[in-house]
Amino acid sequence: MSAARIPDLVVAHGFVVNAAGFGPAHVVVDRGRIVAVLDAAAPVPVAARVIDAAGRVVIPGGVDGHCHVAQITGRYRTLDDYATTSRAALWGGTTTIMDFGIPRDGTETPLAAALGKLELARQARCDVALHACVIDWDATTPDQLTELAELGIRSVKVYTTNRGTTMADDDTVLKVMREMVRLDGLTYVHAEHDAMIVDCTERHAAAGTIGIRHLHRTRPELAEEASVREVLAMAEYTGAAAYFVHQSTPGAVDLVRAARARGLDVHSETCPHYLALDEQVYSGEFPEWFACCPPMRSPETVAALRERFAAGAIDTIASDHSCYDLKQKRERRDDIRHMPHGLPGVETRMPVTFTALCDTLGAPWDPAVLRRFVDVFAAAPARINGLPGKGAVAVGYDADLVVFDPDHTRSVAATDLHMGTDFSPFDGRELRGWPEFVIARGRVVLDGNGFHDPGPTGQFVPRHGYRAAADAIGSVGRYSRAESPALAER
Repeated sequence: MSAARIPDLVVAHGFVVNAAGFGPAHVVVDRGRIVAVLDAAAPVPVAARVIDAAGRVVIPGGVDGHCHVAQITGRYRTLDDYATTSRAALWGGTTTIMDFGIPRDGTETPLAAALGKLELARQARCDVALHACVIDWDATTPDQLTELAELGIRSVKVYTTNRGTTMADDDTVLKVMREMVRLDGLTYVHAEHDAMIVDCTERHAAAGTIGIRHLHRTRPELAEEASVREVLAMAEYTGAAAYFVHQSTPGAVDLVRAARARGLDVHSETCPHYLALDEQVYSGEFPEWFACCPPMRSPETVAALRERFAAGAIDTIASDHSCYDLKQKRERRDDIRHMPHGLPGVETRMPVTFTALCDTLGAPWDPAVLRRFVDVFAAAPARINGLPGKGAVAVGYDADLVVFDPDHTRSVAATDLHMGTDFSPFDGRELRGWPEFVIARGRVVLDGNGFHDPGPTGQFVPRHGYRAAADAIGSVGRYSRAESPALAER
């Protein structure tokens, strides 16, 4: 920024929180980037617009590492598109989403699936990064993965269950891991033991207990943990970095934590619904609202998972956003084998997560709560996935910012949300942590006057390699006192 240029925006007098630093500060934004973070005792710089964030927290825009947009699985397609999902993400304080290029059937290659999503993402209002997905391996797969890596798509998802649709066999999982080592990539894993789930589901079908009210009994905790053990062994054998999506049990988290302690590059993700909901929802009035895999767990499991989450054993929180509506959900609620699984959640990830942390760790203004929240919501997803310019309020980073009042609460009303569906699994819940201002690459898209649709301005974010990312990104959110006294680690 030249001396004569007036910056585009200043977010003044906010309590700025990064994963490793916090303090009162002014954040100066110009041309879509953060150009200065000044101690709040300094005068507020002249700018084209000034947002007074006094009495509020300023954090980096959220990074949702696990979304499914316009996804086709079998005969079902989610009802959203990139315009809808990205607008909902911004409403919920998320400024970067990560989608999956999952082949719709055996005729679509991993490369074609990812390129198709890149084309659809041209309508995004927020930034977008992508994961690839491999279901069936053939001689062309290594070259496809090389081309994807050159495009900046540096992770591949594999499913260890869902036979007949998205499941990859053990040979394929192992080969994907070897390629990710070669390409400095990251293997994303949906880990559930398929043989256990198939057997358990068939037994319930034979007994006539196969409707949605029995979902949690057909996918036992042991199936998740058994699969995690097997995948960790393959990661250790190949030396691959692995990221386990939507972990729902403390046992699965503990397995990953123990593997990390002995030197493996492995990570745990969970989702807001596994922290806020338990299996009792399946005996309620609308059990179809909660059809997802893995299912909700027992109250005791949820309590233990929340303890792991608050203590730092889980790296990230992602929505696993899948936008079906109630007509689709209710069509085969009598048989979970034929109904679509997945929940809408990209817009509610922020308040559900923040509320769960406050309920577990303590007061909403506690710096430990705020820093932990920023880490799982933005910093760690950016760091692990090698997203340059994301996850910190720092000079040179993208001007993706969220301003919110930790004390403010609001009830979820599905009719007030923007995700393109007609329900929310959190409908009626009182939550804290709703964004008041959202800034995406320097554009104010949410303020007291409502939502300001920026149009298809979202950018595709090419990613660094997994191991190269630590050097490229640096120590996210850390400051020296000379650079920013207000934000020096305390």
